Amino acid sequence: MARDRNTHDDFIAPIRRLLVGVGVVLLLGIFLVWRIDSPRVERFRAAVIDRIVPSFDWAMAPVTGAVELVDDFRSYSALSEQNANLRRELQQMKAWKEAALQLEQENARLLELNNVRLDPQLTYITGVVMTDSGSPFRQSVLLNVGHRDGIVDGWPAMDGIGLVGRISGVGRSTSRVILLTDTSSRIPVTIQPSGQKAILAGDNTLNPPLEFLENADAVRPGDRVVSSGDGGVFPADLLIGQVALGSDRRLRVRLAADYGRLEFLRILRAHAHEDISDPGGLLIPEETLIGPLLPQSAQVGSDG
Repeated sequence: MARDRNTHDDFIAPIRRLLVGVGVVLLLGIFLVWRIDSPRVERFRAAVIDRIVPSFDWAMAPVTGAVELVDDFRSYSALSEQNANLRRELQQMKAWKEAALQLEQENARLLELNNVRLDPQLTYITGVVMTDSGSPFRQSVLLNVGHRDGIVDGWPAMDGIGLVGRISGVGRSTSRVILLTDTSSRIPVTIQPSGQKAILAGDNTLNPPLEFLENADAVRPGDRVVSSGDGGVFPADLLIGQVALGSDRRLRVRLAADYGRLEFLRILRAHAHEDISDPGGLLIPEETLIGPLLPQSAQVGSDG
């Protein structure tokens, strides 16, 4: 057996060397043919390529399939991301639809009340935003109007759309506005259409939370938030924003004012309302009302 194994090895080694030599010679021949610059050899090379390359499609099939699989996966990822974006946009559109319906109803009510006389004292003064506090603990801006312009501490400030804050500190020619996002800001608000009362508390974010809400189940994202006028801090029905559900599952307010572009602010002349200490004094005394309504005969009969 050992002799047969040695005989088999004796045959394998020469054949291996022969095959290696033939392969080297063949590769050198191909290299030389490919390097010869001759029209006849060029035609030969073209004929070889046309003959051999198409037959290698089966070898490229796995590579082609892998490339198509990667492209399909990328396309699926892009479609998934686009679907998620469309879902978010759909939710925002639902909120805007609800807001549009509320504004349409409000517009219809206002058209019916277009003969209502507005308060002539509710005028405004426009001021230019000069500087921002830039402090992470205090949200305020400085205006170029002050005592000389009739500004009074506590008046509300608005941009072109919604409430921004209130005057807190007045100088001769400047005044400071504490924004609704400041941690010291607390204002009473009304949520429409449910009519729920709450407190808008600033927390140094662009979406301050609603606190002390009477019935949270009656409030939905997209509801309109306006000032309630309670406590005489602000006039009633000043637009503040819309209800939104925060990432912490708290009800917050998406402010209508554009805090990123506060260039001009309107300071409302919110004059104090008349204090009524004796509500009964507004009514006509009963004896004064009864006298003129009695018939003349009844008065004569009573005199007799």
